[in-house]
Amino acid sequence: MPSCAAAWLGIKPKMIKKLLHKESILPVVFIAVAIFGIFITRQYGESWDVLKFYKYADSALASYATWPLTGNIPIIGNTYDNYGPAYVMFVSLGARALGAFIPWINSDLRHLIYWFTYLVGIWAFYELAKRWLSQTGAIGATLLFATQPLFWGHAFISPKDIPFLTFFLLSLVFGFKMVDSLEPLSTDSLTLRTIQNLVLLTSLWLLFIFIFFGGTQIFYAMLENAVRAAAAGQPNLISRIASDIHKVRPEVYIQKYFTLFIQVRAILFWLSTAILGWVYFRVLPTAFRFLAKLTPAAIFLGLTICIRVLGPLAGLIIIIYAVYKKGKSSVPALLTYVFIAVIAMYATWPYLWPDPIGHFVESVIVMAKYPWQGQVLFDGKQYASTAIPRSYLPVLLGIQLTEPVWILFAAGLAVTIFGAVKKRANDLQTLALTLVWFLFPLAGFITLRSPLYDNFRQIFFILPPIFLMAGAAFEKIKRPALQISLIVLVLLPGVVDGIRLHPYEYIYYNRFIGGVPGAFRRFELDYWGTSYREAADWLNTRAPDHATVWIEGPAHLFQLYVRRDLKTYSTDESERADHYDYIVATSRYNLDQTSYPDAEVIHAITREGAILTVIKQTDCHCSSTSQLSTQDNYEQDSR
Repeated sequence: MPSCAAAWLGIKPKMIKKLLHKESILPVVFIAVAIFGIFITRQYGESWDVLKFYKYADSALASYATWPLTGNIPIIGNTYDNYGPAYVMFVSLGARALGAFIPWINSDLRHLIYWFTYLVGIWAFYELAKRWLSQTGAIGATLLFATQPLFWGHAFISPKDIPFLTFFLLSLVFGFKMVDSLEPLSTDSLTLRTIQNLVLLTSLWLLFIFIFFGGTQIFYAMLENAVRAAAAGQPNLISRIASDIHKVRPEVYIQKYFTLFIQVRAILFWLSTAILGWVYFRVLPTAFRFLAKLTPAAIFLGLTICIRVLGPLAGLIIIIYAVYKKGKSSVPALLTYVFIAVIAMYATWPYLWPDPIGHFVESVIVMAKYPWQGQVLFDGKQYASTAIPRSYLPVLLGIQLTEPVWILFAAGLAVTIFGAVKKRANDLQTLALTLVWFLFPLAGFITLRSPLYDNFRQIFFILPPIFLMAGAAFEKIKRPALQISLIVLVLLPGVVDGIRLHPYEYIYYNRFIGGVPGAFRRFELDYWGTSYREAADWLNTRAPDHATVWIEGPAHLFQLYVRRDLKTYSTDESERADHYDYIVATSRYNLDQTSYPDAEVIHAITREGAILTVIKQTDCHCSSTSQLSTQDNYEQDSR
């Protein structure tokens, strides 16, 4: 059968072998896919809570001006600050730059950047796959990974899960390369006294950073106490410096001296760093080559942690690999690697600046027990995100990846275990990577019943080993014709269903559950609300001038795309109308049924018969009877 498929495609075995081993064809395919993505980017709607993330990004960017000048950073609240803003800041700046050349709305420009981020993730996955698989296995695994409708759909609409997956992969790619290129820092040409002086200088520099950066909150508290004591008439250093302290509010001097502390600290940091660098350059110039090997991997790790606090898992994998590969000699490099990663994280996460240790620990605790108040639809029942059954992840993983994935994973795992028993190095490493990266974290999420919602998008980053194992299954087939035929066949479900669901690929469910129709009203479908763009486009071409529209749920997603003359109303606005010409309601939370139940459905946005959003028309002067009455009920802080 596979040979017949290859013949049907007009592919000869010699051609297959040539294609699989022709590196030049991969960039061509990559560029073609990138261009295709550009053409379809504007077909995807905005996702539910993303606008708040870009308000957070703007506040974080503003912090780089307000912190050194006023000692303050804007606080968004509602747990947004507990997310590192590195990626959304990059996207915000990138969209502004692209806007000068591409006449698209900001939402579409951001989606374009997400798309290219996904492509970088595909490249990173392929680079990883080549470490343990043959080129055929690596290509097959990468294509299977890249054509998952679940990933493809998220790649255009979310600034969170796919970007975190991409940066996690980049952290591993550069981390493994770092370890492979590491050589012990030679100090043979130095005297013992010189080494001791270098250690002393470096230790003093690190102590300075720990005290004056890590202890920012302590210094602020001491300063506040001293200023308030001086204002109350108690003699101290502040009262001697500020003779008019009784004439102004203490807050004025607290801010003034704290800002001075920040500015002096910055000067001392850069001055001490320059001096230390000069000393190393004179005494041990090879240290700069040593740092050059560590810095890219460390920066990617720091940015990964800044996107989500689960990022340290990537660092842990690299540390384990380094100890396995280099032993104790890797310890100095690993300490430096972790230190640079912490600096990168700190520099791109303004919320940490006032209290680095306290705010980071707070963020870890908040993310571990994320206070999401919505309900999770799973197998027809509603659950709190903190009370999902232990079957949640196994079931969803089984029905949201394409049908061949788990069969190939099982086959790849079997041959890898067999190879590990035979003590083949590649198989041992692949098996260890799968355990640490996928199986152990998955077991932890299930056992601890970690808060999850919107299916399992938060844990995309642990899934790549599944596809690496699939690649191991591909490469055990020795005949090129069979290999290419099998790869084509296993890609078909994802490609065909992705086309059928476009641009809502992320609602994909496989045939084990009956596809999207089998999941409708039983599992989450359009939980991002992206179908509101299509609803707006439909009304834009049909609604009369100045028609009134009631929007149930995430009104801002509809308002991004609707004609300006149409008057929209929603629960998050105080203004109401006596009459609404149209009702727009998502099927999430069954709002399509509970909002204006007597109104006539004149259009439904569906895929394979499953309703995503409905548009109703009403002639009555009535109010919504939706069971959810306030925007707070709809609020999807789906982070």
